[in-house]
Amino acid sequence: MTETSAELTKKLSAAVEKMPAFPKSVQRILELTRDINCQPKELVMVIEKDPVMTMKLLRILNSAYYSFPKQITSVNQSVVYLGLNTVKNMALSFAAMGSLPSQNAAGFDVQRYLMHSLTTASIARTLCQKYSHDGTDPADCYIAGLLHDFGKVVFAQFLAEEFKEALARSAELSISLHAAEQQIIGTDHTVVGGMLVEKWQFPKQLTDNIRNHHSEISPDNTVQSCLFVADQISKHLALGNSGNHVVEELSPALAEHFGGHLEDIIGRLGDISKLTNEAQVFAQVAKEV
Repeated sequence: MTETSAELTKKLSAAVEKMPAFPKSVQRILELTRDINCQPKELVMVIEKDPVMTMKLLRILNSAYYSFPKQITSVNQSVVYLGLNTVKNMALSFAAMGSLPSQNAAGFDVQRYLMHSLTTASIARTLCQKYSHDGTDPADCYIAGLLHDFGKVVFAQFLAEEFKEALARSAELSISLHAAEQQIIGTDHTVVGGMLVEKWQFPKQLTDNIRNHHSEISPDNTVQSCLFVADQISKHLALGNSGNHVVEELSPALAEHFGGHLEDIIGRLGDISKLTNEAQVFAQVAKEV
């Protein structure tokens, strides 16, 4: 992590404070679903109190992507059909989408950024399901994937000129975006992203994983390693675009843990079209509603 001056820290803090709060309803959903004894009706009650979330949930469930035999008209039905974890991930995704600006002066493509975040989240969750043996909740990998690059959104809105220059330098010199940010802004999106997630009162472990997702990655940290590999896969397959085109090599330790390099891992994931189609549906609903 880059050391920041007091002046830059103050500037970043001011930018983070301008970001919208994370919905309390979603924080409550995350709290409930961490409890293995959570009752579906408790989750339903929280979602029903959030009309925007309810509308988005029903819009997706009644889309051609799911093609249920009959129309879903209630949150309770959605939990019955999809289960707690899927509904939780949807709620979290909707909340993140709701924090995205419709436009920004940096020219940062938010829709393509959103696709990158959603596909990275889904791939990270899948990697955790396939490769984790330490009891890590795959949902934690999904959350990390969804939020890992949110610092770029802060930059695009509140340090627009500097971020625009960093995007241009990254493309021109074929260097990673976080390296270009460090050169121009004096820090990178992992720092401000960690500050934002901390403001949103997520667990410290998630904050640390976001702050360090471009640092040296250890296979012992399941969330961070699954996030890193998923991020590289999303970039390699051009699933959306978060402004960073540099695909980083896996360290020998990560390659050993995941049984090979990116092409090998992608091959073992099989058909990921379901993951990308789901992300496209989510992104479309975010754009419409």
